[in-house]
Amino acid sequence: MRISVEEVFETVKMTLDHHFDIRTVTLGINLKDCIDRNFTNFKRRVSKRIIDNGQKLNKFADQLENKYGIPITNRRISITPASLLLEPLPQNTQTVVEFAKTLDQATKKASIDFIGGFGAMVQKGMTSSDENLINALPSALTNTKRVCGFLNLASTVSGINMNAVEKFGHTLKDLSKRTKNGIGCAKIAVFANVPEDNPFMAGAHHGIGEPDFSLNIGISGPGVVRNVVKQNPNCDLTELSEVIKRTVFKITRAGELIGREMAKLMQVEFGIIDISLASTTSAGDSVAQIIEAMGVKQIGLPGSTAALAMLMDAVKKGGAMASGNIGGLSGTFIPVSEDAGMIKAVKDGTLSLEKLEALTSVCSVGLDMFAVPGDTPAEVLSAIIADELSIGVINNKTTSVRVIPAPGKKAGDIVHFGGLLGSAPVMKVPKVAAPDFIARKGRIPSPVTAMRN
Repeated sequence: MRISVEEVFETVKMTLDHHFDIRTVTLGINLKDCIDRNFTNFKRRVSKRIIDNGQKLNKFADQLENKYGIPITNRRISITPASLLLEPLPQNTQTVVEFAKTLDQATKKASIDFIGGFGAMVQKGMTSSDENLINALPSALTNTKRVCGFLNLASTVSGINMNAVEKFGHTLKDLSKRTKNGIGCAKIAVFANVPEDNPFMAGAHHGIGEPDFSLNIGISGPGVVRNVVKQNPNCDLTELSEVIKRTVFKITRAGELIGREMAKLMQVEFGIIDISLASTTSAGDSVAQIIEAMGVKQIGLPGSTAALAMLMDAVKKGGAMASGNIGGLSGTFIPVSEDAGMIKAVKDGTLSLEKLEALTSVCSVGLDMFAVPGDTPAEVLSAIIADELSIGVINNKTTSVRVIPAPGKKAGDIVHFGGLLGSAPVMKVPKVAAPDFIARKGRIPSPVTAMRN
């Protein structure tokens, strides 16, 4: 489908007035051919590949940003899941941490914002390399600034690995204690049905089914969508859905143009466009405020789930009409700390953890960037994670959890993270949830809907 320059210029106006941007260009890099039992050689190969390609990514991102006037906010790299790369090496914490530092230093030299993929696929079981990496995560993530991690703990085909879920609750507690306000926990997300081409952090990784290199684009325009919803206060919901679809169509087309041109300049394959609406701390750049502009008094009140479901459907349809390369998460993020409307709803008491979980049943990605008291037991954290992953497994969709136990904080306190991560009211959670259930471990089997062969 040909993309006209006029469409791009129309979209540029959205960037000036309503915070539309290319949220991220993420270069996926295969590192499997860098594997070496000699750790020094391995680190040298990895470092060179990241620096060389990261510098190219920045160069061409700057070039296209200047050409089209659309901000490219973040430049990122995702790699092959780290646990696969570390399998031939000594299985100890020191090796994992040293590899994380190598990634961090190379990313810094390339002037790349974040590098993702420091994680493992453990939806059915854990290898010794997987377990070693999970054990080392608290140390690795606190000794680096740009490294982000992920764990795929569940899938519709495999069920939920409750051994890994139980283990990760303790990992989170450890990681939280090592960083101010527990901010280290913002650098790792756990998933059910993680996509291999996700360009957004913290969960990005370059899947084993991907080519040597692929360029994935994440666009975002909640401010744009909010504006068109506010401009149409009297139309019915069918008409409103059409308005949102046309808007998402336009911004997706702009993302497609920039993504394809950039991939061509870099001489890599063009991967996907992720059409997720991602909030920021900027005024008006809020998914919650889209829902409220639709007519729901405040997100979290009755009607919120239906409105969010309609928004998700319209976003997906608009994106699918505009491009044949829609992928990644392609949903609507509802992070608490990064969305002014979500923060206000938690403070006002209209949005509880239980209602937040209900909202995630109709949208991507899941329970994101929310804070809980620092003394929340590990088994409660594991139970929250298990609940959210089960929504993804049963409904054959991606769900995720990024929870921050804030040391020394109690329900109702405000935790300030700074920058794009914003601030979060600490949400109330039970002190006891399902200790005996979590302690059983094992694996929750896959649902019957997985039997499709």
